[in-house]
Amino acid sequence: MYNELYAAWKREITEASLGALPPDFYVRIAGYLKHIKEENLADQKSVKINLLNREAQNVKRMLEELLWARYKKIVKTTTKSQKVPAELLTVEEAKMTETFASFTDSYQIFAKSLMQGQSAGLAQPTKVEAKPQAQVTHKRVTLRFSKSIPAIMGADMKSYGPFAAEDVASLPELNAKILVKQGLAVLVEVS
Repeated sequence: MYNELYAAWKREITEASLGALPPDFYVRIAGYLKHIKEENLADQKSVKINLLNREAQNVKRMLEELLWARYKKIVKTTTKSQKVPAELLTVEEAKMTETFASFTDSYQIFAKSLMQGQSAGLAQPTKVEAKPQAQVTHKRVTLRFSKSIPAIMGADMKSYGPFAAEDVASLPELNAKILVKQGLAVLVEVS
């Protein structure tokens, strides 16, 4: 996970355009940070604790810079009245960009909880005025997975997975499109 984070971080800070991330990227990063914390508590050897502390610091620094770089690029694209391509966004980012009015607050809360090693993207801003919203329904489609993937957060904010290769499941259409585009699954026609 460290190498994947490093590659994503390097791409985002060096390239002007928004890079693509796997839909479950942030969920896996949160799990990785949590794992580092648990390892740190479980092992009392000072050398290992020092290495784990250094790794956690590096992960948090890269994650903070990655989040900030992606945030700026998404806001810049959105403020130009352009739609950010869904295939470049994680599930959490796609959900937050649906309504730009609360995007800034949502992303800041999301980044804070992620930096604490929590599965972020579920937090809702507390200072946003409550407006009655229409119930959003998410069309679901059936997929057959061609590769194993860990659990993901769906566009309907429900957890799906983990999935093994050849598993068949019904997911929200937004998530299905991303998984198919990344070659992780294929659509199944249900008659």
